[in-house]
Amino acid sequence: MAPANDHIIRVSDLTVGFGERLILEELNLEVRKGEILGFVGPSGAGKSVLMRAIIGLMPKRAGRIEVMGIDLGAVDGAARRNVERRWGILFQQGALFSSLTVRQNIQFPIREYLDVSQRLLDEITVAKLSMVGLKTEAVDRYPSELSGGMIKRVGLARALALDPEIVFLDEPTAGLDPIGAAAFDELVRTLQRTLGLTVFMVTHDLDTLYTSCDRIAVLGDRKVIAIGTTKDMEASQHPWLKSYFHGKRGRAAAG
Repeated sequence: MAPANDHIIRVSDLTVGFGERLILEELNLEVRKGEILGFVGPSGAGKSVLMRAIIGLMPKRAGRIEVMGIDLGAVDGAARRNVERRWGILFQQGALFSSLTVRQNIQFPIREYLDVSQRLLDEITVAKLSMVGLKTEAVDRYPSELSGGMIKRVGLARALALDPEIVFLDEPTAGLDPIGAAAFDELVRTLQRTLGLTVFMVTHDLDTLYTSCDRIAVLGDRKVIAIGTTKDMEASQHPWLKSYFHGKRGRAAAG
């Protein structure tokens, strides 16, 4: 684990909204280098909005977003693309291009940023598939020919295509059965340890929080209302946290 002051993502006073409705208001968050941070909160609170604001898919009204020490709002397009090369993203449901094969999906970000031979592209593809536990037999299949779990793994392989330092995961276990979800959690944890990744994970899965995350950040009332370990979350007296971690489906309730 990196020192507490070694922050790879720093969000300061971030405000994001749609029309007159504010989704995030003066939100502050710091993500430590080398950790898996689970980001939770009520449905519709803006968890995915925050992730999209950090990666630039959602405009901010105010605030500052720094990634690897670079203020993303203060750099030109070329400098921003250099930062973007250093992160990978797994969107909800995998978000694979339906008209492209597994091979083409994984190679897509590499073609966007690098000029390499087809032979090297294919070698990278095989390596990334192996990293996420898939065999090369899947390389020429289309997303419609894959199971839900395979789609998630191909999406993760694509997120890892450029050897990123940060990986953003948006509800990575949603739609998976408990066995598939547990296997995916273990895969993420193994890759994080092996590759030294920082993982920013939006999730609602309690098992994921307990088995994978170093810390948890909680969104509520348009701000981060708590951040800490699972033990910190269990000890919190905040009503939503008490309901989430000590409710009928909470692990703390069964402890």
